[in-house]
Amino acid sequence: MATTKIRVLETIRQGQIGGGESHLLNLVENLDRDRFEPVVLSFTDGPMVNKLKDMGVQTEVIYTERPFDISKWSKVKRFMQTNRISLVHAHGTRANSNVFWAAKRLQLPLVYTIHGWSFHPDQKPLLKKIRIMGEQLLTSKTDVNISVSMANQESGKKYIKGFQSVIVNYGIDQKKFNPDRPLNNVRKELQIPDDTTIVLFVARFLHQKQPLKLVEAFGRVAHQLPHVKLLMVGDGDQKPRALEMVKALGISDRVIFQPFRQDVPDVLAAADMYVLPSLWEGLPIGLLEAMAMRKAIICTRVDGTPEVIQQGQNGIMINTDKMETDIGEAIVRLANDPALRSQLGREAQATISSTFSAPTMTRHIESIYTELLEKYRK
Repeated sequence: MATTKIRVLETIRQGQIGGGESHLLNLVENLDRDRFEPVVLSFTDGPMVNKLKDMGVQTEVIYTERPFDISKWSKVKRFMQTNRISLVHAHGTRANSNVFWAAKRLQLPLVYTIHGWSFHPDQKPLLKKIRIMGEQLLTSKTDVNISVSMANQESGKKYIKGFQSVIVNYGIDQKKFNPDRPLNNVRKELQIPDDTTIVLFVARFLHQKQPLKLVEAFGRVAHQLPHVKLLMVGDGDQKPRALEMVKALGISDRVIFQPFRQDVPDVLAAADMYVLPSLWEGLPIGLLEAMAMRKAIICTRVDGTPEVIQQGQNGIMINTDKMETDIGEAIVRLANDPALRSQLGREAQATISSTFSAPTMTRHIESIYTELLEKYRK
């Protein structure tokens, strides 16, 4: 007699593929299908939804871009009932804000992965206070909170009284993010000569990711580096300004813009170094993917990043207060030292192989599911 599988609702705010969405894809792909049957609920459509459907995973969209959208809560509850959900796993603040009520009304176990807090150091005091109150409510309604880094956990403890969480680091699919497997030639596609050194930015063009600071920094050093180009992949509200800045700085022939792409391993394979100048991060999964692809890393010393990067050993960290100067200096240093790039890349890949595997991450999360379900059965 076949054992009934545990139907787990994995829910996330959007169908675009970013860090949290990549994590969800890795988790769903590695779940033990003899025990668990994932169902995915996204609150917007996008490439992630299509990819999950192609994988044969039941994936639905209940559209809203608003957190705590009370008008959707009953619909979410009916969705959980209709699909015989046994456990709910919310990825991110917005998703949790729109599923916690239904999960509690149906007496379902609720897990919340905090990919990054909705409150940030640079927010206005009133907005930050409101966001902290929202997170306090959500984390108090959750059975298990998962922090993706120690810094992520410490921020919760600092601002939310009584906050508790389990740390589960992200895991990378090292079959997909493997620099030694056959990959498409993105340099050829973009007509970039083999002797050109590529500085790569792959992220949303948002204030958090500081794409404008990167453009400014590259503009300052471009004249020193005739053999170097900047490749910026992604979309977002700061992209039009980035395009304007490149033109104003007279470096249009040195910066290549691409929209969001799903062939991230191919894009990473084309690069010589990866730059992520974020102001805050829970734990940047894009950084881990670049490390898995044996890239030399330049990143900011924020939140969970110092838990992964050892300065000068598997990457270069810079401070956020002198970003334009420090990014430029790091780019010049790596551009002029291929041996250092190679050394940092090898160490970066070794870090991922030893610590950040998708199967290991998934087994940890499965154990959380199992313990929680047993607790609810008592």
